[in-house]
Amino acid sequence: MGNELAEELFARGVALPVAVVPVFEHYYELLISANEKFNLTSITERSEVFMKHFLDSLQLLTWRRRLTGPLLDVGSGAGLPGFPLKIVCPELSLTLLDSSRKRVTFLLETAQELGLEQVVALHGRAEDFGRNQAYRERFPLVVSRAVARLSVLCELCLPFVEPGGYFVAYKGPDGTAELAAAQTALKELGGRHELTLPYLLPQNMGQRLLIVIKKEEATPIKYPRKAGIPEKRPLKG
Repeated sequence: MGNELAEELFARGVALPVAVVPVFEHYYELLISANEKFNLTSITERSEVFMKHFLDSLQLLTWRRRLTGPLLDVGSGAGLPGFPLKIVCPELSLTLLDSSRKRVTFLLETAQELGLEQVVALHGRAEDFGRNQAYRERFPLVVSRAVARLSVLCELCLPFVEPGGYFVAYKGPDGTAELAAAQTALKELGGRHELTLPYLLPQNMGQRLLIVIKKEEATPIKYPRKAGIPEKRPLKG
């Protein structure tokens, strides 16, 4: 499947280095092996993992061809989209954040197995780390995939983004409606919708969106609210 992944990326204007194809194959095997012990993904068939997970994660490179600075992946889960981006952009400094200790252990072990350097995996809630000055407004780029509604994600992710930086949310076709409902949250948290990039996965595997939000102002210190509150009481007008 590595060659098919390369072909799909090439068709989207992104070159996949030949040397990283075996890394994706190894990542797949590690993911499926761990998935037998605890739930990481409901998608396990090889072609679907390569397209629905790996290709989808790498779609960000159609917006920004090369990633070099620090990147934070909020709610990383199985390492998506962080690991695929790191594999293709080895100079990237990657921080993964997840609330499950088992998943964080998997992330640390997988980074070591794949030979990925400059990878940090943090165990905890975004609401807590977002108030920590060591991480607050420290990242030029923050990403999140399949975690929560956009109005909630903005509160979880924008506090990490430095002013002038970007938060990119990976969304399905409902992302357009979520964006419309998140306008109050964006304004309150210092963000502005810059663009939406729609795309299709191959073999009728679905429509997806990248929603790109620019951080224009510092996020008010009262955000994020305490753990669980953004989900229970999303910011809205």
